[in-house]
Amino acid sequence: MSCIEQMKYEILLERISFKEAREYIEKNSDEVYYVSPGYKIFKDYYIIGVPPIAVGAKGNALMFPYTKPCHGSFVLRIENEDSINEINRLREMGTEKVPASSKKGKSPESSKEPRISFQDMWKK
Repeated sequence: MSCIEQMKYEILLERISFKEAREYIEKNSDEVYYVSPGYKIFKDYYIIGVPPIAVGAKGNALMFPYTKPCHGSFVLRIENEDSINEINRLREMGTEKVPASSKKGKSPESSKEPRISFQDMWKK
């Protein structure tokens, strides 16, 4: 495919900031993965933005920020076979993940993953 617009997607938010996209994805996903700018999604498309860039999974649906020049940033939701494959690829890559338990206000001790600061996450 040559354009994300050729895929069947749902627009969840439109004309928003990168921060608003990240916060929405973090609050509305079961799993959240953080990728670097330039991460290639669905084999053909690059995600751009200000790190940390959140990509969320909820069931078989993938939520991610999409920036279209002259139109701003959007949060898109895609649920198809490609989204399932992409979610599995994110899980296999072992990218930084925030479990749902830590997003819902539970103590960090209940989470299996250590909590790290934003600065520590992006020092690499």
